Amino acid sequence: MFDPDKTATMGSAKDPQYDEFAAQKVKKQPQAQAKTNYVIDESKSKLLLQQIRDNQNLSMGVVGGFGAAIIGSVVWATFTALTMYQIGFMAVGIGFLVGLAVRKMGQGVDKVFGYSGAGLAFLGCAAGNLFTTCIIISNQEGIPISQILSNLNVNAVAELIKYTFSPIDLLFYGLALYYGYKFSFRQLTPEELRSITKPANA
Repeated sequence: MFDPDKTATMGSAKDPQYDEFAAQKVKKQPQAQAKTNYVIDESKSKLLLQQIRDNQNLSMGVVGGFGAAIIGSVVWATFTALTMYQIGFMAVGIGFLVGLAVRKMGQGVDKVFGYSGAGLAFLGCAAGNLFTTCIIISNQEGIPISQILSNLNVNAVAELIKYTFSPIDLLFYGLALYYGYKFSFRQLTPEELRSITKPANA
């Protein structure tokens, strides 16, 4: 039988069955949190930059980079001697290695650290090519490598570099210079970055 009272309450919050149905269908939507934008606090960034510059050490950076250049050149020459195949990409590795060494030892942010890293990377590449040539001559001629190295002079080095130079070397040397420069600078830590930022509306 038609019950007007029951019909009046259907579909309203007064009906317990409706309340249960609505509770199943309607889900609470989490309130979106407002995104906070951060900007660099210039006064704090200048103070941090000055602190870093007070602690940077170019001499240690150069020492570390020079050591990395020598190690890289020896690895390059040794690899070439063992495989009898010279890989130009080793020059890129030397640039990367030198840059990291300058960064680690020097902890600098000034451009002079980048210039030092690039110069030492080039030195490492040139030394790698030179050592490789000396090893090849030693193997072919049966002359001890120590004797070849002891007889080197400026003119001999220039002639060897000129003789073994290839246009593709310019590409690899250029990449070595780039990475030697790029990776020589100290990077800010996440804590340091947080210390110099502030909310945009502050």
